[in-house]
Formats: sequence, C-alpha cells, structure tokens
Amino acid sequence: MTEAPIALSCGEPAGIGPEIALKARAVLGAEVPFLWIGDPRHLPPGARWQAIAAPREALSVAPDCLPVLVHAFPAIGKPGVAESANAAAVIAVIARAVALVQAGEAAALCTAPINKKVLKEGASFAYPGHTEYLAALAGVERVVMLLACPALRVVPVTIHIALAQVPQALTPDLLEASIHITHAGLIRDFGIAAPRLAVAGLNPHAGEGGAMGGEEIALIAPVLARLRAEGMAIAGPLPADTMFHAAARVHYDVAICMYHDQALIPIKTLDFAGGVNVTLGLPFIRTSPDHGTAFDIAGRGLADPASLVAALRLAQQMARARRR
Repeated sequence: MTEAPIALSCGEPAGIGPEIALKARAVLGAEVPFLWIGDPRHLPPGARWQAIAAPREALSVAPDCLPVLVHAFPAIGKPGVAESANAAAVIAVIARAVALVQAGEAAALCTAPINKKVLKEGASFAYPGHTEYLAALAGVERVVMLLACPALRVVPVTIHIALAQVPQALTPDLLEASIHITHAGLIRDFGIAAPRLAVAGLNPHAGEGGAMGGEEIALIAPVLARLRAEGMAIAGPLPADTMFHAAARVHYDVAICMYHDQALIPIKTLDFAGGVNVTLGLPFIRTSPDHGTAFDIAGRGLADPASLVAALRLAQQMARARRR
C-alpha cells in the first residue's frame, strides 16, 4: 500500500508557518507527500493550493501545488500580527491532525510553530507548549524532547526552567525515565538496533570527582550503573565541554544533557537552520522545525524553510522505521 502522507498543522497563522509550508512543498514536491491543515486565506497571495477532503487525496495533487485540508478560522488577520480570535482554531487544528495520525490516515504529524502567549490569552491554553498538549491528547504521562540534525542528536532532561532550578528538578526518576524513552525511541523510530548513549554531567568537568559539585557521584552515576546492568550502552557522566567535537560525536548516537542550553547550544551551532524537534514517547510520530513563529519577518518572503523541510523528511524516515 502507498504510504499515507504527513499531516502538517498550520501553527500560528500570523507567523511564518503558511509561507514555509509553501516553500517546503516547492522543495520537496512528491518526495515527501504532506498535507497542510489550515485556512487557505492565510497562505501568501498567489499561492498554488488545492482543497482535499481526506489525507490520501494529497497523494494525487500536483507536486507544485499545496494540498490543503481546509480548517476555517474566524479572522483573516495579517502576517506578523497575531489574532487572539484565532487561538481556539490553532488548537483545534493540532487536535484534528493528531486524530488523523491516530486513525492511520496520516503517517506522522509535523507541527508548525505556535505562539503560546496568544493561545493563553485567546483560548486559555493550559499547557506550557505543543509537547505537553500532544502528550495530553495521546494520554501519555511523560515524553522526551529530542533535537536532531545529521551531525548530532541531543536530549535535554530538564527543559524550560531556570538554570537555578535544574538541580532540584533533576531526579533519578526523571533521568532514568528520559533515558529509557530515548533508548526505545532510537530503536523504534530511528532504526538503531543497539543505541549508544553519551550522558553529560551537570557540573563543569562532570564535577571533577566532587570538587565542583556532587550530582554526578550521588545522582547521575548510580542511574547509569543500573541502566548498564540492563544492557544499555552508556558512557558517562562526561564533561559536557568535550562531548560535541567531531571526534567525540562518532562514539554515540545521542547525547543526554542535563539542561536546555547544554543540549541546544551545540546542535544550533552545528546546524542552526536544519535542526528538527522530535517528541519521543508518543504513540505517533511528531516532528517540528526548531524555530519560532518569527513575526518580525512573516509575510516578507524571507523565511528559510530548511528546518521544516528537514522535519518533514525526518517524519517520513521515522514513519518508515516504525513500520519496519
């Protein structure tokens, strides 16, 4: 059977999402079939698009034309100026896309960026972001954020919290669960039969034997010892400042990092435009470009679709790996 297309949710319609959806279609053509769920009035003037009634109809749309599963929004608005009246519709599109993937009508979900502030103000959005909302829709208690580019995969164990809060938030249970979810995700969704994991320390020089902090000895090392006993290939805790050069990266498939910037600085340095955000632990595949709504350049034709193109390609690769 021909594989189902990928569902791309529109995200914040006043951002660059509609523009890069068209650009991604122009780049990918029939290579990665996908459909865009949103209001076609938000697409740039002169856009070539075709309404479809069901996801599989996207497979027969011309490669230079964007297949659109129409979802009406209350306001047309203009690029760069978010309309709070559209907030509920943005959320509804995400839920609709998830339902299509769960029903098998779409192979994977790719999400365009949202603006959380607008969603909270316009629709009392109760979640910190996309990831938490998707977990709630899927009925999953815990998921993991993985950032990927051809040169590197990273997982931040703690994410959007102040640096001062990291030592309290970093618990053995959280670290162990994050590693388990990551390990299973690499096998199921990336086709890596025996994943190799490198785990960073929390402190400079991985604590240097306790001289610069004790979390490596008291918390991280015992967790890694238990997981090695289960048969996982894990190195660490390692000094983060020596984990990300080219010679080090060849020895692992993913780097497990203790906090947000420890993970995101190296991947954004290596591939700022091509990074992809992946949510592991969901019953379906979800990828997203690793950037925001970019209101400042929306509608000006300047947006780079590279991250969305990479996200759609990776979603297709993951879907094929999961089927295998």
